[in-house]
Amino acid sequence: MMAGSRFSRRTFWVGLAAGAGALYLARDPLGDLFGSDLEFEPYPGLPGFRRMAGGSQSTAGSPGGSFSLFVGLEAPGEADPEFEGVLASVRSNVCAALYPEQGPSDMVPVASFSDYNCPYCRVQTEKLAEIAKNGGIAVAWHELPLLGDASVTAARGALAAKRQDAYLAFHRRLMRAPFQTDRTYLGLLAREIGVDEAEFIADMDSAAVADEIRRSRALSRIFGFVGTPALVVGRTVVQGEIGSATMRRLIERERADGTIPGCLS
Repeated sequence: MMAGSRFSRRTFWVGLAAGAGALYLARDPLGDLFGSDLEFEPYPGLPGFRRMAGGSQSTAGSPGGSFSLFVGLEAPGEADPEFEGVLASVRSNVCAALYPEQGPSDMVPVASFSDYNCPYCRVQTEKLAEIAKNGGIAVAWHELPLLGDASVTAARGALAAKRQDAYLAFHRRLMRAPFQTDRTYLGLLAREIGVDEAEFIADMDSAAVADEIRRSRALSRIFGFVGTPALVVGRTVVQGEIGSATMRRLIERERADGTIPGCLS
């Protein structure tokens, strides 16, 4: 009877935690914290950039915060001999690396950092893609594989598809794919979306793809990202998942505030 009671209590608390987690993901995380008004403070070490102030932003948007949505603490492979050179190059022109294709001047640039094996990235990517359908933003999708070899393989596949102008199709399919994708699955996916498989496999292993991943990792180091998902909306840095309502308000605020002096044109 006592063992049954202990089991019942444990089952109750596990169920309660699971239910609370489901409710958390269903709501607008930062929207609940900040309400309808957005206030900002300078982003440490990056002149011209800012983060949202107040509420729990000390953990949800600052480097080194420990927020439950952060998955993965460090990027594997950053000790490779070429990374420091890439880091110096990116640091010399952060904006060009962050927003390599800005789009028309009336569009708000958004940089999204995600990992295909991060469940919260899948939620945020869907929100951002839905907003992008209506225009008004130019999204730069940055691959930030933090969750091991499967994440790195998936990121390489997405960037290989990009070289055949199939990045978005591949990105959407991967975000809906089972976790822990491998090269065989990625090859099948490449055929399904109509890219040349031999070229795709060659590009996955190319120096250009490896360098692009290094640049995204360099940006994550510069911005102090401790995990995924992460966003930079115009000049505003957000670490962790952000709800659709807050994202839309932030985009409109960035549109109203104009460009970052000396950075975006």
